Amino acid sequence: MGRHEQREQVFRLLFRMEFHDPGDMPRQAKLFLEDNEAVVREKDALYIEEREKAVRGKKEELDRIINENTEGWDTTRMGKAELAILRLAVYEILFDDDIPAGVAINEAVELAKKYGQESSGGFVNAILAKIVKQGD
Repeated sequence: MGRHEQREQVFRLLFRMEFHDPGDMPRQAKLFLEDNEAVVREKDALYIEEREKAVRGKKEELDRIINENTEGWDTTRMGKAELAILRLAVYEILFDDDIPAGVAINEAVELAKKYGQESSGGFVNAILAKIVKQGD
């Protein structure tokens, strides 16, 4: 499984966070990975679980950063798919030195186009571009 596929699985697991109590997420992760035919290697399962846990651990900080970089929107009004995508991408941009910001943005936009609404790609791109520009 490549990074793109791993990232998509992490997104799908993060999406569950919006529907479950934070304390239930370890169990949700276990269920997600057990029932997921796309995740066959233990190495991939560990990466997905660890990345989801890392993003979840910084949820408040990520939401604050997202909220500071939107106008007329905040995390309580965003679509759940877009919010999960943004959290993952902002985490990758700010906390993962192995992933270039441009790659994180491109991958997030592709996920938004696949899982979000028609305008989600542009919405996600604009927020992430603003965050990256602010960090320069």
